[in-house]
Amino acid sequence: MNLPSRPDSVRDVSRQWLVRGVIALLVLSLAAPAVISGATHFATTENPTNLRASVDEPANGTTVISIQGFHFKGMANEDKPARLVAVGPRGDVKWVHDGSGFDARWFYDVDPLDNRNLLVTATTPNATLVYELNPETQERVWTERLPIHDTHDVDLINGDQLLVANMRAPDRNDRIFVHNMTTDETVWEWKFEEHGYEASGGGGKNDWTHVNDVDKIGAGEYLVSPRNFDQVIVVNRSTDSVTMRLGSDDDHDTLYEQHNPQYLESENGTPTMLVADSENDRIVEYAKTDADAPVGSGWTKTWSVGTRGLNWPRDADRLPNGNTLVVDTMHHRVFETTPTGKVVWEFHAPWAPYDAERITYGDEAGGPTMRDLGKSGSYDLSGSGLKVSGQGTKTVSFWLVETFEGTPFAAQAEEFARTWAHVTPWIRPVWMTSWEFLGVILAGGVALAWGLGEAVYQRRRIRRGVSGLVGRVRRATE
Repeated sequence: MNLPSRPDSVRDVSRQWLVRGVIALLVLSLAAPAVISGATHFATTENPTNLRASVDEPANGTTVISIQGFHFKGMANEDKPARLVAVGPRGDVKWVHDGSGFDARWFYDVDPLDNRNLLVTATTPNATLVYELNPETQERVWTERLPIHDTHDVDLINGDQLLVANMRAPDRNDRIFVHNMTTDETVWEWKFEEHGYEASGGGGKNDWTHVNDVDKIGAGEYLVSPRNFDQVIVVNRSTDSVTMRLGSDDDHDTLYEQHNPQYLESENGTPTMLVADSENDRIVEYAKTDADAPVGSGWTKTWSVGTRGLNWPRDADRLPNGNTLVVDTMHHRVFETTPTGKVVWEFHAPWAPYDAERITYGDEAGGPTMRDLGKSGSYDLSGSGLKVSGQGTKTVSFWLVETFEGTPFAAQAEEFARTWAHVTPWIRPVWMTSWEFLGVILAGGVALAWGLGEAVYQRRRIRRGVSGLVGRVRRATE
Protein backbone atom coordinates (compact mmCIF):
# COMPACT_ATOMS: atom_id res chain seq x y z
CA MET A 1 0.00 0.00 0.00
CA ASN A 2 1.46 3.34 -1.05
CA LEU A 3 1.10 6.22 1.44
CA PRO A 4 0.42 9.65 -0.01
CA SER A 5 3.51 11.82 -0.08
CA ARG A 6 3.63 14.83 2.27
CA PRO A 7 3.03 18.16 0.53
CA ASP A 8 6.11 20.28 -0.09
CA SER A 9 4.62 22.98 2.12
CA VAL A 10 4.53 20.61 5.09
CA ARG A 11 8.18 19.62 4.54
CA ASP A 12 9.13 23.30 4.27
CA VAL A 13 7.39 24.10 7.56
CA SER A 14 9.18 21.20 9.26
CA ARG A 15 12.55 22.40 8.00
CA GLN A 16 11.77 25.92 9.16
CA TRP A 17 11.00 24.76 12.68
CA LEU A 18 14.10 22.55 12.68
CA VAL A 19 16.26 25.58 11.80
CA ARG A 20 14.52 27.63 14.48
CA GLY A 21 15.14 24.89 17.04
CA VAL A 22 18.84 24.69 16.14
CA ILE A 23 19.22 28.45 16.42
CA ALA A 24 17.37 28.53 19.75
CA LEU A 25 19.61 25.73 21.07
CA LEU A 26 22.71 27.67 19.95
CA VAL A 27 21.52 30.82 21.73
CA LEU A 28 20.79 28.88 24.91
CA SER A 29 24.14 27.07 24.86
CA LEU A 30 26.03 30.35 24.43
CA ALA A 31 24.14 32.14 27.22
CA ALA A 32 23.76 29.24 29.67
CA PRO A 33 27.22 29.47 31.35
CA ALA A 34 26.64 33.14 32.21
CA VAL A 35 23.12 32.42 33.47
CA ILE A 36 24.41 29.62 35.71
CA SER A 37 27.23 31.83 37.06
CA GLY A 38 24.75 34.61 37.76
CA ALA A 39 22.38 32.29 39.60
CA THR A 40 25.27 30.90 41.65
CA HIS A 41 26.57 34.39 42.44
CA PHE A 42 23.25 35.75 43.69
CA ALA A 43 22.44 32.57 45.61
CA THR A 44 25.75 32.58 47.50
CA THR A 45 25.62 34.14 50.95
CA GLU A 46 28.88 32.87 52.45
CA ASN A 47 30.94 35.74 51.02
CA PRO A 48 28.60 38.49 49.85
CA THR A 49 31.47 40.95 49.32
CA ASN A 50 33.18 38.55 46.87
CA LEU A 51 36.54 39.06 48.60
CA ARG A 52 38.77 36.00 48.70
CA ALA A 53 42.42 35.07 48.96
CA SER A 54 45.02 32.46 48.14
CA VAL A 55 48.02 32.29 50.44
CA ASP A 56 51.19 30.27 49.98
CA GLU A 57 53.29 32.36 52.33
CA PRO A 58 51.60 34.65 54.91
CA ALA A 59 52.20 38.36 54.34
CA ASN A 60 54.20 40.43 56.79
CA GLY A 61 51.37 42.44 58.30
CA THR A 62 48.17 43.99 56.99
CA THR A 63 47.74 45.07 53.37
CA VAL A 64 45.37 47.96 52.63
CA ILE A 65 43.89 48.05 49.13
CA SER A 66 41.99 50.87 47.45
CA ILE A 67 39.18 49.65 45.17
CA GLN A 68 38.51 52.30 42.56
CA GLY A 69 34.79 51.69 42.18
CA PHE A 70 32.55 52.49 39.26
CA HIS A 71 29.94 55.18 38.63
CA PHE A 72 28.10 55.92 35.41
CA LYS A 73 26.29 59.25 35.07
CA GLY A 74 26.16 59.53 38.86
CA MET A 75 24.78 56.05 39.43
CA ALA A 76 26.86 53.64 41.50
CA ASN A 77 27.20 49.97 40.61
CA GLU A 78 26.57 47.91 43.75
CA ASP A 79 28.76 45.08 42.44
CA LYS A 80 31.66 47.48 41.82
CA PRO A 81 31.82 49.61 44.99
CA ALA A 82 34.48 52.19 45.83
CA ARG A 83 36.10 51.24 49.12
CA LEU A 84 39.23 50.47 51.08
CA VAL A 85 39.84 46.89 52.18
CA ALA A 86 42.33 45.85 54.87
CA VAL A 87 43.58 42.28 54.44
CA GLY A 88 45.42 40.25 57.07
CA PRO A 89 48.53 38.10 56.52
CA ARG A 90 46.49 35.02 55.57
CA GLY A 91 43.94 36.85 53.43
CA ASP A 92 41.32 37.47 56.11
CA VAL A 93 39.41 40.74 55.74
CA LYS A 94 40.12 42.99 58.73
CA TRP A 95 37.82 45.85 57.80
CA VAL A 96 36.11 47.55 54.86
CA HIS A 97 35.73 51.32 54.50
CA ASP A 98 33.45 52.87 51.87
CA GLY A 99 32.76 56.43 50.79
CA SER A 100 29.17 56.71 51.94
CA GLY A 101 28.33 59.78 53.97
CA PHE A 102 30.48 62.23 52.06
CA ASP A 103 29.87 61.33 48.40
CA ALA A 104 33.24 59.80 47.51
CA ARG A 105 32.67 58.39 44.02
CA TRP A 106 36.13 56.93 43.38
CA PHE A 107 39.03 55.81 45.59
CA TYR A 108 42.61 56.13 44.36
CA ASP A 109 45.84 56.50 46.33
CA VAL A 110 46.15 55.38 49.96
CA ASP A 111 49.27 56.02 52.06
CA PRO A 112 50.17 54.76 55.56
CA LEU A 113 51.17 57.66 57.83
CA ASP A 114 53.74 57.63 60.60
CA ASN A 115 50.97 57.51 63.23
CA ARG A 116 49.53 54.32 61.64
CA ASN A 117 46.58 56.21 60.19
CA LEU A 118 45.94 56.35 56.44
CA LEU A 119 46.00 59.25 53.99
CA VAL A 120 43.21 58.69 51.47
CA THR A 121 42.67 60.30 48.07
CA ALA A 122 39.10 60.12 46.77
CA THR A 123 37.12 62.11 44.24
CA THR A 124 33.63 63.48 43.91
CA PRO A 125 32.17 65.57 41.06
CA ASN A 126 34.38 68.65 40.52
CA ALA A 127 36.39 68.10 43.69
CA THR A 128 39.09 65.98 45.28
CA LEU A 129 38.70 64.75 48.85
CA VAL A 130 41.84 64.16 50.91
CA TYR A 131 41.47 62.90 54.44
CA GLU A 132 43.23 61.12 57.28
CA LEU A 133 41.46 57.92 58.27
CA ASN A 134 41.84 56.23 61.63
CA PRO A 135 41.51 52.54 60.70
CA GLU A 136 40.78 51.50 64.29
CA THR A 137 37.75 53.76 64.70
CA GLN A 138 36.92 54.15 60.97
CA GLU A 139 36.66 57.90 61.60
CA ARG A 140 38.16 60.73 59.58
CA VAL A 141 40.60 62.85 61.60
CA TRP A 142 40.46 65.70 59.09
CA THR A 143 39.24 66.27 55.56
CA GLU A 144 40.54 68.68 52.93
CA ARG A 145 38.35 69.42 49.90
CA LEU A 146 40.35 70.64 46.88
CA PRO A 147 38.46 72.29 43.98
CA ILE A 148 40.15 70.17 41.30
CA HIS A 149 38.75 67.30 39.25
CA ASP A 150 39.67 63.60 39.28
CA THR A 151 42.98 63.69 41.16
CA HIS A 152 44.61 60.28 41.59
CA ASP A 153 47.38 61.07 44.08
CA VAL A 154 47.94 63.47 46.98
CA ASP A 155 50.80 63.04 49.48
CA LEU A 156 51.26 64.64 52.89
CA ILE A 157 54.66 66.34 53.20
CA ASN A 158 56.38 68.68 55.65
CA GLY A 159 53.73 68.15 58.32
CA ASP A 160 50.90 70.32 56.99
CA GLN A 161 51.36 70.43 53.21
CA LEU A 162 49.73 68.41 50.44
CA LEU A 163 51.74 67.48 47.36
CA VAL A 164 49.17 67.17 44.57
CA ALA A 165 49.18 65.63 41.07
CA ASN A 166 46.65 67.85 39.30
CA MET A 167 45.43 66.12 36.13
CA ARG A 168 42.61 67.12 33.76
CA ALA A 169 43.11 70.81 34.55
CA PRO A 170 41.22 73.11 32.14
CA ASP A 171 43.10 74.36 29.05
CA ARG A 172 46.07 72.01 29.57
CA ASN A 173 47.06 73.57 32.88
CA ASP A 174 48.06 70.18 34.30
CA ARG A 175 50.56 70.63 37.11
CA ILE A 176 51.96 69.42 40.38
CA PHE A 177 51.61 71.78 43.30
CA VAL A 178 52.01 72.09 47.06
CA HIS A 179 49.01 73.22 49.11
CA ASN A 180 49.54 74.54 52.64
CA MET A 181 46.59 73.38 54.73
CA THR A 182 47.37 75.81 57.57
CA THR A 183 47.29 78.93 55.39
CA ASP A 184 44.96 77.46 52.70
CA GLU A 185 47.20 78.59 49.86
CA THR A 186 49.33 77.16 47.06
CA VAL A 187 52.98 77.69 48.02
CA TRP A 188 54.58 76.13 44.93
CA GLU A 189 53.51 74.81 41.53
CA TRP A 190 55.11 73.30 38.44
CA LYS A 191 53.16 73.41 35.16
CA PHE A 192 53.96 70.98 32.38
CA GLU A 193 53.26 73.50 29.61
CA GLU A 194 56.01 75.72 30.99
CA HIS A 195 58.64 72.97 30.87
CA GLY A 196 58.75 71.73 27.29
CA TYR A 197 55.61 69.60 27.12
CA GLU A 198 53.91 70.27 23.79
CA ALA A 199 50.16 70.52 23.31
CA SER A 200 50.47 68.10 20.37
CA GLY A 201 51.76 65.35 22.68
CA GLY A 202 50.06 63.33 25.39
CA GLY A 203 46.31 62.93 25.37
CA GLY A 204 43.54 65.29 24.31
CA LYS A 205 42.74 68.71 25.69
CA ASN A 206 40.51 67.36 28.46
CA ASP A 207 43.02 64.73 29.61
CA TRP A 208 46.39 65.97 28.48
CA THR A 209 49.12 64.60 30.76
CA HIS A 210 47.00 62.37 33.02
CA VAL A 211 49.62 62.90 35.72
CA ASN A 212 48.57 60.10 38.04
CA ASP A 213 51.29 59.98 40.70
CA VAL A 214 53.65 62.21 42.64
CA ASP A 215 55.97 61.19 45.49
CA LYS A 216 58.55 63.01 47.55
CA ILE A 217 61.76 60.98 47.18
CA GLY A 218 64.17 63.43 48.80
CA ALA A 219 64.53 67.01 50.00
CA GLY A 220 62.78 69.02 47.28
CA GLU A 221 62.84 66.04 44.86
CA TYR A 222 59.51 64.82 43.48
CA LEU A 223 58.91 61.68 41.41
CA VAL A 224 56.15 62.39 38.86
CA SER A 225 54.22 60.17 36.44
CA PRO A 226 52.69 62.01 33.42
CA ARG A 227 51.00 58.89 32.09
CA ASN A 228 49.95 60.14 28.67
CA PHE A 229 53.57 61.12 27.89
CA ASP A 230 54.82 57.57 28.58
CA GLN A 231 57.49 58.70 31.03
CA VAL A 232 58.53 59.07 34.64
CA ILE A 233 60.40 62.21 35.72
CA VAL A 234 62.04 63.67 38.81
CA VAL A 235 61.42 67.38 39.39
CA ASN A 236 63.68 69.50 41.59
CA ARG A 237 61.61 72.01 43.54
CA SER A 238 64.43 74.53 44.02
CA THR A 239 65.51 74.71 40.38
CA ASP A 240 62.17 73.77 38.74
CA SER A 241 64.20 71.47 36.48
CA VAL A 242 63.74 67.84 35.46
CA THR A 243 66.75 65.99 36.85
CA MET A 244 65.78 62.49 35.62
CA ARG A 245 63.55 61.21 32.84
CA LEU A 246 62.74 57.60 31.98
CA GLY A 247 60.85 57.15 28.72
CA SER A 248 59.39 59.60 26.22
CA ASP A 249 56.11 60.28 24.46
CA ASP A 250 55.09 57.34 22.25
CA ASP A 251 58.22 55.31 23.08
CA HIS A 252 56.09 52.35 24.03
CA ASP A 253 59.01 49.93 24.13
CA THR A 254 60.22 51.70 27.29
CA LEU A 255 56.95 52.66 28.98
CA TYR A 256 53.36 52.72 27.80
CA GLU A 257 50.95 54.82 29.91
CA GLN A 258 52.41 53.76 33.25
CA HIS A 259 51.13 54.15 36.82
CA ASN A 260 52.62 54.60 40.28
CA PRO A 261 56.40 54.37 39.78
CA GLN A 262 58.66 53.71 42.76
CA TYR A 263 62.14 55.18 43.10
CA LEU A 264 64.82 52.83 44.45
CA GLU A 265 68.56 53.03 44.84
CA SER A 266 70.96 50.10 44.64
CA GLU A 267 73.62 49.50 47.23
CA ASN A 268 76.12 51.49 45.15
CA GLY A 269 73.68 54.39 44.76
CA THR A 270 72.47 53.63 41.21
CA PRO A 271 69.07 55.32 40.61
CA THR A 272 66.46 52.67 39.82
CA MET A 273 62.81 52.89 38.75
CA LEU A 274 60.23 50.18 39.43
CA VAL A 275 57.18 50.88 37.27
CA ALA A 276 53.72 49.43 36.70
CA ASP A 277 53.96 49.57 32.91
CA SER A 278 50.21 49.44 32.47
CA GLU A 279 49.51 49.23 28.76
CA ASN A 280 52.46 46.87 28.25
CA ASP A 281 50.90 44.62 30.92
CA ARG A 282 54.12 44.16 32.87
CA ILE A 283 56.05 45.28 35.93
CA VAL A 284 59.43 46.58 34.82
CA GLU A 285 62.60 47.83 36.49
CA TYR A 286 65.20 50.17 34.99
CA ALA A 287 68.59 51.23 36.36
CA LYS A 288 70.45 54.37 35.29
CA THR A 289 73.69 52.57 34.54
CA ASP A 290 75.34 55.54 32.83
CA ALA A 291 75.45 58.30 35.42
CA ASP A 292 77.05 60.76 32.97
CA ALA A 293 74.37 60.34 30.30
CA PRO A 294 71.93 63.20 29.59
CA VAL A 295 68.77 63.48 31.68
CA GLY A 296 66.60 61.28 29.43
CA SER A 297 69.11 58.53 28.64
CA GLY A 298 71.50 56.08 30.25
CA TRP A 299 68.78 53.68 31.45
CA THR A 300 69.00 49.89 31.21
CA LYS A 301 66.05 47.53 31.62
CA THR A 302 67.17 45.08 34.29
CA TRP A 303 64.04 43.05 35.12
CA SER A 304 60.39 42.54 34.29
CA VAL A 305 57.55 40.22 35.21
CA GLY A 306 54.08 39.60 33.83
CA THR A 307 53.38 40.38 30.19
CA ARG A 308 50.68 37.75 29.53
CA GLY A 309 49.92 37.16 33.20
CA LEU A 310 48.82 40.74 33.89
CA ASN A 311 45.97 42.91 32.72
CA TRP A 312 46.53 46.66 33.23
CA PRO A 313 48.71 46.66 36.37
CA ARG A 314 48.60 50.03 38.14
CA ASP A 315 50.87 49.72 41.17
CA ALA A 316 54.08 47.89 42.08
CA ASP A 317 55.97 48.26 45.36
CA ARG A 318 59.25 46.58 46.22
CA LEU A 319 59.13 45.04 49.68
CA PRO A 320 62.10 44.70 52.06
CA ASN A 321 62.17 40.92 51.51
CA GLY A 322 62.85 41.45 47.79
CA ASN A 323 59.35 40.48 46.67
CA THR A 324 57.09 42.87 44.78
CA LEU A 325 53.51 43.80 45.73
CA VAL A 326 51.48 44.22 42.53
CA VAL A 327 48.01 45.60 41.77
CA ASP A 328 46.68 43.72 38.73
CA THR A 329 43.68 45.95 38.09
CA MET A 330 41.65 44.22 35.41
CA HIS A 331 42.28 40.79 36.87
CA HIS A 332 40.82 42.33 40.03
CA ARG A 333 43.58 41.14 42.32
CA VAL A 334 46.58 42.18 44.41
CA PHE A 335 49.46 39.76 44.77
CA GLU A 336 53.00 39.42 46.07
CA THR A 337 55.51 37.84 43.72
CA THR A 338 59.07 36.63 44.17
CA PRO A 339 61.82 37.96 41.87
CA THR A 340 61.31 34.92 39.62
CA GLY A 341 57.56 35.47 39.21
CA LYS A 342 56.13 33.01 41.72
CA VAL A 343 52.93 34.31 43.32
CA VAL A 344 53.11 33.62 47.07
CA TRP A 345 50.23 35.78 48.33
CA GLU A 346 47.12 36.80 46.43
CA PHE A 347 43.88 38.60 47.21
CA HIS A 348 40.93 38.86 44.86
CA ALA A 349 38.63 41.90 45.01
CA PRO A 350 35.40 42.26 43.03
CA TRP A 351 36.47 45.06 40.76
CA ALA A 352 39.41 47.29 39.75
CA PRO A 353 41.84 47.74 42.66
CA TYR A 354 44.03 50.81 42.18
CA ASP A 355 46.63 50.97 44.96
CA ALA A 356 47.97 48.66 47.67
CA GLU A 357 50.27 49.27 50.63
CA ARG A 358 51.70 46.92 53.23
CA ILE A 359 51.01 49.02 56.34
CA THR A 360 53.92 47.54 58.32
CA TYR A 361 56.42 49.25 56.03
CA GLY A 362 54.83 52.69 55.89
CA ASP A 363 54.56 54.78 52.74
CA GLU A 364 56.77 53.56 49.85
CA ALA A 365 59.08 51.58 52.14
CA GLY A 366 61.22 50.27 49.32
CA GLY A 367 63.57 47.31 49.22
CA PRO A 368 66.49 45.90 47.29
CA THR A 369 66.84 46.38 43.55
CA MET A 370 66.90 43.32 41.33
CA ARG A 371 70.53 44.00 40.48
CA ASP A 372 71.37 43.83 44.19
CA LEU A 373 69.49 40.52 44.37
CA GLY A 374 71.40 39.17 41.40
CA LYS A 375 68.24 38.81 39.30
CA SER A 376 67.74 39.92 35.72
CA GLY A 377 65.63 39.14 32.68
CA SER A 378 61.90 38.68 32.11
CA TYR A 379 59.76 36.24 34.05
CA ASP A 380 56.30 34.79 33.58
CA LEU A 381 53.99 34.56 36.57
CA SER A 382 53.36 31.18 38.18
CA GLY A 383 51.56 29.78 41.20
CA SER A 384 48.38 31.83 41.02
CA GLY A 385 45.91 30.18 43.39
CA LEU A 386 43.01 31.99 41.76
CA LYS A 387 43.81 30.61 38.31
CA VAL A 388 43.86 33.98 36.61
CA SER A 389 46.47 32.67 34.20
CA GLY A 390 47.82 29.30 33.19
CA GLN A 391 46.81 26.31 31.07
CA GLY A 392 43.09 25.69 30.81
CA THR A 393 42.14 29.05 32.33
CA LYS A 394 43.20 31.50 29.63
CA THR A 395 41.05 34.57 29.16
CA VAL A 396 39.67 35.53 25.77
CA SER A 397 42.54 38.01 25.29
CA PHE A 398 45.29 35.49 26.06
CA TRP A 399 43.67 32.93 23.76
CA LEU A 400 43.43 35.40 20.88
CA VAL A 401 47.08 36.43 21.13
CA GLU A 402 48.37 32.85 21.35
CA THR A 403 46.06 31.51 18.62
CA PHE A 404 47.04 34.10 16.03
CA GLU A 405 50.70 34.45 17.03
CA GLY A 406 52.92 34.03 13.97
CA THR A 407 50.04 34.47 11.50
CA PRO A 408 49.36 37.45 9.18
CA PHE A 409 46.59 38.48 11.59
CA ALA A 410 48.78 38.61 14.72
CA ALA A 411 48.87 42.43 14.95
CA GLN A 412 45.09 42.76 14.52
CA ALA A 413 44.45 39.98 17.05
CA GLU A 414 46.76 41.59 19.61
CA GLU A 415 45.09 45.00 19.17
CA PHE A 416 41.62 43.51 19.53
CA ALA A 417 42.77 41.48 22.55
CA ARG A 418 44.13 44.62 24.23
CA THR A 419 40.89 46.51 23.60
CA TRP A 420 38.81 43.59 24.86
CA ALA A 421 40.91 43.20 28.01
CA HIS A 422 40.80 46.87 28.93
CA VAL A 423 37.25 47.84 27.92
CA THR A 424 34.97 44.90 28.68
CA PRO A 425 35.66 44.76 32.46
CA TRP A 426 33.98 48.16 32.79
CA ILE A 427 30.70 46.78 31.47
CA ARG A 428 30.98 43.07 32.32
CA PRO A 429 29.21 41.93 35.51
CA VAL A 430 31.69 40.85 38.17
CA TRP A 431 30.30 37.30 38.23
CA MET A 432 30.96 36.66 34.54
CA THR A 433 34.24 35.34 33.15
CA SER A 434 35.52 36.83 29.92
CA TRP A 435 34.36 33.69 28.06
CA GLU A 436 30.88 33.89 29.56
CA PHE A 437 30.64 37.54 28.58
CA LEU A 438 31.73 36.68 25.04
CA GLY A 439 29.07 33.95 25.00
CA VAL A 440 26.36 36.43 25.98
CA ILE A 441 27.48 38.84 23.25
CA LEU A 442 27.46 36.06 20.64
CA ALA A 443 24.09 34.85 21.88
CA GLY A 444 22.72 38.36 21.53
CA GLY A 445 24.16 38.65 18.04
CA VAL A 446 22.67 35.34 16.94
CA ALA A 447 19.28 36.24 18.48
CA LEU A 448 19.32 39.63 16.73
CA ALA A 449 20.18 38.07 13.38
CA TRP A 450 17.45 35.47 13.94
CA GLY A 451 14.92 38.18 14.70
CA LEU A 452 15.86 40.19 11.62
CA GLY A 453 15.67 37.05 9.46
CA GLU A 454 12.23 36.23 10.82
CA ALA A 455 11.09 39.79 10.16
CA VAL A 456 12.20 39.56 6.53
CA TYR A 457 10.69 36.09 6.04
CA GLN A 458 7.38 37.06 7.65
CA ARG A 459 7.25 40.55 6.11
CA ARG A 460 4.01 39.90 4.22
CA ARG A 461 2.29 38.54 7.32
CA ILE A 462 3.62 41.45 9.38
CA ARG A 463 2.47 43.93 6.75
CA ARG A 464 -1.03 42.38 6.70
CA GLY A 465 -1.17 42.41 10.49
CA VAL A 466 -0.14 46.05 10.70
CA SER A 467 -2.62 47.01 7.98
CA GLY A 468 -5.41 45.14 9.76
CA LEU A 469 -4.57 46.82 13.08
CA VAL A 470 -4.51 50.25 11.46
CA GLY A 471 -7.88 49.50 9.82
CA ARG A 472 -9.45 48.44 13.12
CA VAL A 473 -8.14 51.57 14.86
CA ARG A 474 -9.45 53.77 12.06
CA ARG A 475 -12.92 52.16 12.16
CA ALA A 476 -13.02 52.48 15.93
CA THR A 477 -12.35 56.20 15.75
CA GLU A 478 -14.84 57.00 12.98
